[in-house]
Amino acid sequence: MDLQATGPDVHVSFSFDILQNFMSQLPVDPQLTTSEPPRDPETSDDHETRAISRQYGVRDATFQAAAQGGGENYFSAFAVLLHASPFHIGILSALPQLVGMVAQLSSVKLLQYFRMPGRLILAGGWGQALCWLPLLILPLLLPEHGPWLLIGCAMLYFAFGQATTPVWNSLLVELVDMSGRGAYFAHRARVTALTSFIALGVAGVVLTIGQKWDLNWVGFMVIFLGAAAARVGAIHYQTKVSTWLPALQVEPPQGFRHFLIECATADFRYFLLFSGLMHFAVLISGPFFVVYLLRDLHWTYLQYAGWMASSIAAQFLTLTAWGQLGDRYGNKTLLKVTGLAVPLLPMGYLLSDQYVFLLIWNFGGGVIWAGLSLGLQNYVFDSLQPDERTRGVALANAMNAIGWGIGALTGSWLATIIPNHLSFGLWELIPASNLPFVFCLSGALRLLIAISLLGTFGEPRRLSPPPRRKLVWELPLVKPLAALWPWRHPA
Repeated sequence: MDLQATGPDVHVSFSFDILQNFMSQLPVDPQLTTSEPPRDPETSDDHETRAISRQYGVRDATFQAAAQGGGENYFSAFAVLLHASPFHIGILSALPQLVGMVAQLSSVKLLQYFRMPGRLILAGGWGQALCWLPLLILPLLLPEHGPWLLIGCAMLYFAFGQATTPVWNSLLVELVDMSGRGAYFAHRARVTALTSFIALGVAGVVLTIGQKWDLNWVGFMVIFLGAAAARVGAIHYQTKVSTWLPALQVEPPQGFRHFLIECATADFRYFLLFSGLMHFAVLISGPFFVVYLLRDLHWTYLQYAGWMASSIAAQFLTLTAWGQLGDRYGNKTLLKVTGLAVPLLPMGYLLSDQYVFLLIWNFGGGVIWAGLSLGLQNYVFDSLQPDERTRGVALANAMNAIGWGIGALTGSWLATIIPNHLSFGLWELIPASNLPFVFCLSGALRLLIAISLLGTFGEPRRLSPPPRRKLVWELPLVKPLAALWPWRHPA
């Protein structure tokens, strides 16, 4: 994704109690609620246990979003403060994801031996929470090696976090029927977007005040410790779900090669190729937006937070509609619509460097990315049988991580060789740096991948695709905008 952040008298806290009170005020899908308080699982029926566990899955997402929005999204900004070069930024985006991929694949093997999802989730969660301390402290103690120390700590951080991803996703999918999967995960992603939006804003204000008072380090210390506290809150709800649903089916010990050749369908294999290559193309530009905005356009941290928040706000407004669209017409439909639109997003940064324009452009990007991310995730879930799901999810994430890592490294190389101006006769284009040209190359490659591969795999569920004209009117934000016009759209 063009992957997406407080004054002396502003108190910032992501403590467990405050976030728990905030979550109680969040809108909750009626299907996720239960009329009775939680009871002991031994005396509760399966339906009630799953309903309560679905609620805990949403609350976990809230804490995870606070850690990501108020912490992870500022890794690159922290690297810029440490005088990291575009090469360092590329490495920071690539290596942690590749290490996380290895951790995911290894976690599937560990689960086959231990057969205790709760222990794996607990160990990975606490390891990730504790990584915030060296990640913050070591670059401060040895600033001359700051960028590399940050990269090393980030690798450890993502290794712990990604080790829990396959088993945690498998637990969540077991809680939801296939017919309502799009609605549930859209609701969960919507809560994530809202929390990330708030965390981004609070963190952006903290960093802006620290910047104004020349106390940048203090600002990062506050938001990173807040992110660590939020991760501890996520552990609380993850362990509740894993305790209540301990009987996760452990897959047979065949390797990933066996799964890919013998178990996976041809559609799923082509989907993996599409997803991995799309991540490669996206990450050619993704890590370098922070460099372009903070270093080249000289934005403040608050402006940067507002830019990121515009994308998250768009996701919050449109995720429910995307989820309903996926449930009704299939996740392949989501991928077709958004996969052909996503190439345009990085190209807009060559049109203008005005703040308002880029804010609006990133809002549009958030709309598209909400559908694409949801489609990529739910297509994996719909394609796999329960006894294949842990391995399948890990394999899909591994493909994405490989694409992510190679794309980030490719982008950092391109940033060193592409000129910073373009001329055709008397016409000359000179942006603030050469990075908008890197963004355009990323967009062109996305378009090539979408055109080449979107037709190679089908919808895993038996659904009738909608007429193209009707689908346009079903897209998020189209209906509300059309209602403002005096003419009616077709039924």
